[in-house]
Amino acid sequence: MRIGELAARTGVSVRSLRYYEEQGLLTSARSAGGQRHYTDAEVERVAFIQHLYAAGLSSRTIVELLPCVDSPSHDNSDAAMERMAQERDRLSAHIEKLQHTRDALDALMAANQAHRDTPRANCSAMAASFV
Repeated sequence: MRIGELAARTGVSVRSLRYYEEQGLLTSARSAGGQRHYTDAEVERVAFIQHLYAAGLSSRTIVELLPCVDSPSHDNSDAAMERMAQERDRLSAHIEKLQHTRDALDALMAANQAHRDTPRANCSAMAASFV
């Protein structure tokens, strides 16, 4: 099938499919005229890639996980599991930072609320409450 049909069958844009190929996530055969041709197996592969993206993984990380799919083995499976654990740890650290940032914003909002009804309340009075 050509790239347009793969896009239609997977719900992924032609541009994204070309990007997947550039990143080494997807391969195609080329016709004499240079047109991309895909097999039915690529429909499942694109769906798998979409699941990995939805899990917050980058294309670089996905490339590292693909040997587990392309050449299944205990070693490849272990390597993929370790890589996914690293990504989970990275996401957990990012979530902690976001929670801290949200807590700081909540404190600013509470200070603003406390000073809101005070005559002549202004941002400098609010800022002074944090010093």
